[in-house]
Amino acid sequence: MASIHCFFRYPVQLNTSTSTSTSTSTSTSRVPVSSFSFNCLRCSRSSSSSSVDAHAAANKNVGDDVFSVTSSSEYDVDYLGESTKGDFNLNFDRLQPVGIDGEAALDGPIEEVARMEAQEAEHLLNDFGIPSPSSARNSPRGIFCSRTLNLRSISAIGYDMDYTLMHYNVMAWEGRAYDYCMVNLRNMGFPVEGLAFDPDLVIRGLVIDKEKGNLVKADRFGYVKRAMHGTTMLSNRAVSEMYGRELVDLRKESRWEFLNTLFSVSEAVAYMQMVNRLDEGAIGPELGPLDYKGLYKAVGKALFRAHVEGQLKSEIMSKPELFVEPDPELPLALLDQKEAGKKLLLITNSDYHYTDKMMQHSFNRFLPNDMGWRDLFNMVIVSARKPEFFQMSHPLYEVVTGEGLMRPCFKARTGGLYSGGSAQMIENSLNIHGDEILYVGDHIYTDVSQSKVHLRWRTALICRELEEEYNALINSRGQRARLVELINQKEVVGDLFNQLRLSLQRRNRGRPAQTLAATNMDDQELTESMQKLLVVMQRLDQKIAPMLESDGELFNKRWGFLSRAGLWDKSHLMRQIEKYAALSP
Repeated sequence: MASIHCFFRYPVQLNTSTSTSTSTSTSTSRVPVSSFSFNCLRCSRSSSSSSVDAHAAANKNVGDDVFSVTSSSEYDVDYLGESTKGDFNLNFDRLQPVGIDGEAALDGPIEEVARMEAQEAEHLLNDFGIPSPSSARNSPRGIFCSRTLNLRSISAIGYDMDYTLMHYNVMAWEGRAYDYCMVNLRNMGFPVEGLAFDPDLVIRGLVIDKEKGNLVKADRFGYVKRAMHGTTMLSNRAVSEMYGRELVDLRKESRWEFLNTLFSVSEAVAYMQMVNRLDEGAIGPELGPLDYKGLYKAVGKALFRAHVEGQLKSEIMSKPELFVEPDPELPLALLDQKEAGKKLLLITNSDYHYTDKMMQHSFNRFLPNDMGWRDLFNMVIVSARKPEFFQMSHPLYEVVTGEGLMRPCFKARTGGLYSGGSAQMIENSLNIHGDEILYVGDHIYTDVSQSKVHLRWRTALICRELEEEYNALINSRGQRARLVELINQKEVVGDLFNQLRLSLQRRNRGRPAQTLAATNMDDQELTESMQKLLVVMQRLDQKIAPMLESDGELFNKRWGFLSRAGLWDKSHLMRQIEKYAALSP
């Protein structure tokens, strides 16, 4: 059984011929992509398409008489509480002879047998050119798991398109979105001269405080750890004075705006830059009395127009090579999933023309035998209107021509291309429900949270930044180890200082110290020891403070690591991922 709950950079290949189990309850675990035969299946496609087809035809039913798959009507629940649907089983009455050596190898205590088989498996993985789980831990390409998921029990996998199946160049895509937003703001009368797109100004998972014109990073409990007003980072003291008694509450949508996705980058950069202009008094009175909330609405309106007026997407469609970073392995991974028996769904908010153009560009050239991207999916839904798609029912239309002409439709069918509809309609059409469906997207709220809360679908969040973050964490291990060592030293020194201080306090009140040894110390020895320890702690603080401040700079100089808020704690983003996503690649 394969167990996962994660956020990913690459969709996981679900192959019913492999089995990997990972389960965590209190922390996020990382599983190498190779654990799910991702690379192995890639290697199997390195030969010519004709030879692959001939091989597949010749071996179509190999193993059918030896292996069976647990059906949905015969499944049980295993010791992890997971369904055994889809598990591979041996037909003992039809077992083929293993051979003398093989049979002997299976005799004896299972611990010894497993140890020997694991060693042999590592050698075979090495021969295949696939890193073993232990050696792949330093690779950024992996799946991060936050809860148990039996991949074999998944009957259908749904995918979002933008920033999920479609890997955009953030600087190019969000840079152009920013440019169009600035044009619209200029036309509205805002001063935008001299402003330029700075993608390093923000990261995903930050929260906009629309009342104060701030951008903040909160920990998993909602306490603000870092903040920026306009484009200026605030000091620790300023953050404490402003947010010391206040928690970020994402339910208060009138104030807080969570940066759920990379699509939020252009809006956040534009807003923080315009906060500067508002503070400088550069925004004229003809725009009316503007506060930070009103300014946020104006920036949002300008960016919304950039999207709905179609100029931005028309430019991207005309030159997709400038905006998209195709992954040759991605279409083949989906093909492997389909051939392994999974029903594949594409559910995107993008319209038909944009979806078709971008998928053709990124997928068709990498598929074998003149396949097109549509051949991968059992059903395609465009203009889905997520998150409402998961919450309620909208009229369903079937796209019937290549030009995108549509007609009303009351029931979806396998292989169809539709606009609108609802998730409930998909479940009824495929006769698959709830936790039999895994949905993969990049937006924590629109894709992951709502499909989980309303339908109990299993979820995976694409978080492409984790590759860069993982590399940054690996490269900063030495720095973090030195920092932890200093903190541990201060803890020991501080503990002794506190004990001596308590002894002094009791003496001054005419009471004996807490231990005989402390009671027997003379006053001068006690005060001198405290003085020395206090100096050591102060010097340690001077060393630790800048190291803590710079922790995470390899990922982002302003905000540090995406997944952390301070040295020990998780960020608010990571809490959202753990709460709603089973997997994150």
